[in-house]
Amino acid sequence: MTITQTVEIPADRRITVPREVPTGPVILTFTPVKGGKKPGMTEAEEMELINRHAEELNHEALDALSYQVDLW
Repeated sequence: MTITQTVEIPADRRITVPREVPTGPVILTFTPVKGGKKPGMTEAEEMELINRHAEELNHEALDALSYQVDLW
């Protein structure tokens, strides 16, 4: 049985093994992706994302500000 799955390795280097992989001895092969960098968002994509979630972001900001106390 051969299972191929592409996964993003997080900074803590912990990954989850799919349930389809049987328990017992297995061989894992790690192959780095050539180029290595995932393309970032364009400025237009970033603005669209912010605008799409603007109401939620504003609500969270107001909630965080409500916990602040006057220092003077």
